[in-house]
This record gives sequence, structure tokens and C-alpha cells, in this order.
Amino acid sequence: MMIEKFGSGLGRRDFLKFTALAGAAVAGVAAVGIRPTLADEDLPLKGKRIGISAAGTDHFFDLQAYNAQIEEVKRLGGEPIAVDAGRNDGKLVSQLQTLIGQKPDAIVQLLGTLSVIDPWLKKAGDAGIPVLTIDVGSTYSLNNSTSDNWGVGKDLALQLVSDIGGEGKIVVFNGFYGVTPCAIRYDQLVNVVKYFPKVEIIKPELRDVIPNTVQDAFTQVTAILNRYPEGSIKAIWSAWDVPQLGATQALVAAGRTEIKTYGVDGSPEVLQLVADPKSPAAADVAQQPAELGRTAIRNVARLLSGEKLPRETYVPALLADKANVGEVTKKLGIG
Repeated sequence: MMIEKFGSGLGRRDFLKFTALAGAAVAGVAAVGIRPTLADEDLPLKGKRIGISAAGTDHFFDLQAYNAQIEEVKRLGGEPIAVDAGRNDGKLVSQLQTLIGQKPDAIVQLLGTLSVIDPWLKKAGDAGIPVLTIDVGSTYSLNNSTSDNWGVGKDLALQLVSDIGGEGKIVVFNGFYGVTPCAIRYDQLVNVVKYFPKVEIIKPELRDVIPNTVQDAFTQVTAILNRYPEGSIKAIWSAWDVPQLGATQALVAAGRTEIKTYGVDGSPEVLQLVADPKSPAAADVAQQPAELGRTAIRNVARLLSGEKLPRETYVPALLADKANVGEVTKKLGIG
């Protein structure tokens, strides 16, 4: 398991048997990474041109991973060709076309909807350009640097279910099922919840959007609070933590802090809310985006040096809750 949990576990003895059952149902689907043989200091990129394509950099995770890739290419002696699509699918396609035309020694794609990017990742491979990815489950990627999203989704869901006592209605944001990590985390939530028949996902599910994610989540949650009186909703879940931020703000504005919020990524502003004992932000799985970016570039260097790469390389994620958020932020260097 690649999620590190500080302090005590779920904290409810009655849930141990359910945790074991749910864990057994979702375990074993992710491949185990192969330990690289080259030390970091031996990885050469001198004279290599590395394309770095980002779907966008407006989110903390994206920007950290993007900048870390650029810095790591330079550190290893290579030349980064970095482009940012600004959350515009048309621009993302165009920048991939441009990168393919420039014939770099490799391309790394950071995030993106599979239906949009897959044809172009295939074209890059067909042109003889190795393609690696970050948080993209494409069959055309030689290696994907990512968190263990099966573990992320399962552990966050188990934390939520434990916190609400195994019963109650929950609100779910599900707007980006075409993005592999979001889909996996959502599926794991559903897999866990089915073992807790008193937990109900409110239908229809909410759809998070980009841009204006915080404002839109605030508006949607405010509207649903008007339909559900106090005590009728226990939690709000999102596959990433920007909707969680908007949802938390809406709960505070409405005075409905009895509802807990959950998300993934470890954005500093969300971890600050988790650290606030009065905030309804209950837990956030913090990824390590800069390390993901560095890992992807090191894997490029290994590949170009003739090493065989695993299908996926996992970087540990850290489950932060009210009890351990100080330790998590300290470990991430953002506290």
C-alpha cells in the first residue's frame, strides 16, 4: 500500500471487519513497480530534448508537477520543451501536435482526458517518440508516474464511512470520470460504500467543472443544502480537493458545519482547513506532485539509458485528517 497514514487508524473497532472486507474487494488491481537500477546521480539527459505537456497549471498539484519536471530535466543536463494548455482541450491537442513535429527525445504528458489525448500519444509513439505520463492511464504510455489511486480512493472512502458512523446520505462530485485518477477514486468510493448499506449517495451526483471550480462547487452545495435540512446530509466527497474547498466554504457560509468534506491532492489551502478544528474539512489525501514530476523525468532518463520501466511507478500519498495534518504538512514541507 502506497498511502502513509499517521497516527491511529479509522478509530472504530466496529468497522474492522468491514474494512477488511472492502479492502479485499479492491486490493490487488495495481501493478507493483520495479525498483530502478540507476542511482539518481547517474541519470544522464545531456544533449536530450524532453517535451513536457501539461493540460493546465492552475491547480497546486499541476503547477508543482510541471515546474518540478522542468527543473529536473535541467538538473540532469537536458533541454525541456515545456507547454501548458491552460485547460483548453483544443490547445492541448495543438501543443501535442507541435511537440511531435519538434521530434524531442521523449514526451511526458501531465494529466488530460483520455479521449482527447490518446490519439496524439499514439501518434507520438508511432513517430518513434517515447511517451511517458503523469496521472494518465493511457495504453500508449510506456510508464505512468502516479499515486496509488486504488489505495487513495479506498482509504479516503473508509475514512469517510468511519467518520459518519457507517450511515447517512453523502453528496458526491463526479464531473471528471474521463480522467483516470478521478475515475479510479470514484470507483473505489462506490466499492467501499456497497458494503455499508446504510450509506446512501444522493442522486443525481454533482458535476465539478473547470474553470471556476471553487465558485461552482460553492453554488451547487448551497443549492443542495436548501433542499436537505440540517442532519440529513453527513458528508461531501470529491475526487480532488478544489471542489472540496468550495463545498467547505459553502457549509461555513450556511452554518452547516455538521457536514464533513473529503478530497484528494493536498492543496495548502485545503490542508489549512483540515487543520482548523472548527472547519468541516475532515480529511484530504495529500499527493506529492513535485516528486511525481521528478520521478517521471528520472524515468525518462532511465528509459533513454536502456532500462526497462514498469508500467506504473507509484509515489506515496499521505492521508491527512484532523489528528495528523500537522505531521503531514511538515513532511510535505508546506506547513
